[in-house]
Amino acid sequence: MALGATVYNFDIELADSDRQVYETLALRVAQHPSESAEYLVARVLAYVLEYAEGIEFSRGVSDPDEPAIAIRDLTGAITSWIDIGTPDAARLHKASKAAARVVVYTHKDPAQWLKQLAGEKIHRAAALELYTIDRELIDGLVERLDRRMIFSITINERDLYLSIGSDNLTGRIERVSPPS
Repeated sequence: MALGATVYNFDIELADSDRQVYETLALRVAQHPSESAEYLVARVLAYVLEYAEGIEFSRGVSDPDEPAIAIRDLTGAITSWIDIGTPDAARLHKASKAAARVVVYTHKDPAQWLKQLAGEKIHRAAALELYTIDRELIDGLVERLDRRMIFSITINERDLYLSIGSDNLTGRIERVSPPS
């Protein structure tokens, strides 16, 4: 018998002073059986960091032709392709042809991944936006992961400040250079 997805509910108070976005988000996120807790947490953080009109989670893991998160315009066209983890060069090449903006948030050490991408054919490689999420922040959220979570997140100059109950977590989002 196949395992089903685990559904998580996140109620998030977002204060992103970098982009002047202040919202209350109620996210219902399905975790695919093959998806790690770290990937799930990175996916939620990427959604919050990229929050804009038209943003949506895709089928992601179960549909490899879709980004983990997409921002679509009113016609349904993808304007921002947002991936999580360490997508290969072929996926990034395809994404760069499908969307004007391609962003990747990785929750892993990016050094090895960037070496693998170096020299590969990637459409508009210099335009890729690649970010690494502080590993301690990911681990802290994974430790507290529950099927129903309420937290607030403040973003200032790519520093993240999370409050979950009486706990406070901090971390940084660092931009890394795309491969040449």
